[in-house]
Amino acid sequence: MKLCRSQDNRMIAGVCGGLSEYLGWPPGRMRLVWVLATIFTAFAGVIVYLALWFLMPKGPPKSFAV
Repeated sequence: MKLCRSQDNRMIAGVCGGLSEYLGWPPGRMRLVWVLATIFTAFAGVIVYLALWFLMPKGPPKSFAV
């Protein structure tokens, strides 16, 4: 599985959603870890998020069977 931004599980750019899909974590846990890491690292998480937004490719949308 390739690391890419999520098209289906996103709030801003899909970075946390893509990381959670890649790691197999629930998206809420990933977002909580990201927010806590951002707070405890003097907001360095914001810079990392912006960098990943531009560096991670967009993932394909998941197809739903009708």
